[in-house]
Amino acid sequence: MDVTSVDEVLMCADPGEWRPGDSWLAGGTVIFSYGTDITRGAPSRLLDITGAGWEHIRWVPEPVEGSDGRMTLEIAATCRIADLRALADEDAPGGIPRAELPGLDLIPPACDSFVASWKIWHMSTVGGNVATALPAGPMISLLTAWDATALILRPDGTSRRMRVADLIAGPTRARLGDGELIRSFRVPVRSLRDRPAFRRISLTERGRSAALVIGRRTSERSARLTVTASTFRPVVLDFSADAGTDTGVGAGVGAGSAVRADAGAWRTAIDAASGRWYDDIHGDPAWRRRMTHRLGDEILAELLPGIATGVDDAIGRITGDLRIERSAS
Repeated sequence: MDVTSVDEVLMCADPGEWRPGDSWLAGGTVIFSYGTDITRGAPSRLLDITGAGWEHIRWVPEPVEGSDGRMTLEIAATCRIADLRALADEDAPGGIPRAELPGLDLIPPACDSFVASWKIWHMSTVGGNVATALPAGPMISLLTAWDATALILRPDGTSRRMRVADLIAGPTRARLGDGELIRSFRVPVRSLRDRPAFRRISLTERGRSAALVIGRRTSERSARLTVTASTFRPVVLDFSADAGTDTGVGAGVGAGSAVRADAGAWRTAIDAASGRWYDDIHGDPAWRRRMTHRLGDEILAELLPGIATGVDDAIGRITGDLRIERSAS
């Protein structure tokens, strides 16, 4: 679809060149499908960052918080979905044996959650999906589950970092100021070393995500669950077999105390943290709530077998149309 409001398209990745009426272009699969920028309104100029020359994926050999002192994964905002998908099949990404990075097993189902053709995979970018801030954005789900942080360039020449979990304020609302541009995402290697679990459901087979829950086993007796698609923004909750009966609630990574690893506690915590459930043609709020509960039960049963309580009915159950593909252990 033509974007009829646009007078000029520039190849530019310099926030200093941004002016009112501009929109960043990073693949354009949403802008061109809607015919406008759904996050800012009709643009008069498009600043296309795809020619910036940023290396799509690299492993940075420097100690960064949570990187275990060896490597951290950096994903450029311009990284195409096809390039990210290929990372999951590398034998030793970043020189680390693939079997030591089970978190990369989340990439295939996350990419499949686009429900898009190979042509979209070769156009759509990781940064564009995050900046558009749609509840069903699968790169938001993946990066939040990995505890990723975004590097944001500012028009005054400075930069800032922000957790992806906190970057999304609501549907089509990212916490980006005028002219701010996502440069890249950093993923701590410790997140990739944790055993993951993935559940996604849609009203139709391979339809738009109505509820998407990703889990990581963070220790022998604890797990972290990330909820997207059914909520207005990402919700991250920590669970522990050693937590008390009080259900602490967190809306972002590291927020709130751990919740008891129990099905009842999980449901109470996510209900409180979500506030309300997303409502559109892809799922009624009450149904999304029930499905989110069900998917979370299954993830707790999978990641904390014999430890999580109240999940007997979920043992061995896999709900939804996409599932994780395990790498060799």
